[in-house]
Amino acid sequence: MFIEPSEEELENHHPQFTILSAPGFKADPVIDGTRSEAFIILSIKHRTILIGGTEYAGEIKKSLFTIMNFLLPQKGILPMHCSANQGQNGKSALFFGLSGTGKTTLSNASGRPLIGDDEHGWSSEGIFNFEGGCYAKTIRLSPEKEPQIYNSIKFGTVLENVAFSDKSRLPDYASAQRTENTRAAFSLQNVAGAKQPSVGGHPSAIIFLTADAFGVLPPVSILSPEQAMYYFLSGYTSKLAGTERGVTAPEKHFQPVSVPLSCRFQRLVTRIFWVS
Repeated sequence: MFIEPSEEELENHHPQFTILSAPGFKADPVIDGTRSEAFIILSIKHRTILIGGTEYAGEIKKSLFTIMNFLLPQKGILPMHCSANQGQNGKSALFFGLSGTGKTTLSNASGRPLIGDDEHGWSSEGIFNFEGGCYAKTIRLSPEKEPQIYNSIKFGTVLENVAFSDKSRLPDYASAQRTENTRAAFSLQNVAGAKQPSVGGHPSAIIFLTADAFGVLPPVSILSPEQAMYYFLSGYTSKLAGTERGVTAPEKHFQPVSVPLSCRFQRLVTRIFWVS
């Protein structure tokens, strides 16, 4: 999932953070003061991340993304939970949304080279991918519905929570016997036509994927920069069943943010859409 450094970069590399992941180690909330047996403990001061009681590999990358949300704005970079692709005209687009709202699916579009599917930075020069791979949902994946993702699952791909057929020994993407949150982690090099390096200019279009499960919003809206700023700061969306433990039905969710760098929406983006 991370960008692979060159041999030259490794020679001069000094680790800045340490991640310790122990999926089988469960905390005792009474003794340890945690809210559950699962825990993610992050200390920027000690440059250490402790993860335990959960086998969800996404916690590793999300904990690093949390750190980047603290450090990068100090350097004038806006960290974004979004996917990105680029048209043949060189103009890029961003797709914002929670897990399961369709970022990976929509950004893997034919004729638009993929920049990245989940985490990006926006600097004064444009956008760039934080990662070297994709972490795609695979529940009910098929070559007809999502050919680019399906064909990207090759040797070296890590499948998470995916069931296998006892007869064929092939992945059964239709099965949710373990969870709806089945995943495939694969290199961007597996994606046909992915943009290398994973960078783009300032986006000409932004699409907010709300997955509104309560009928509050229209199916598609065109937003002014001021409306987009209001929505970005309020962060209204829905958590979908199967994307988090304990979420079995759609839930209203707000992710309010206050980022000075979000003024880039007003200055640099020409078209902003809201898709429910």
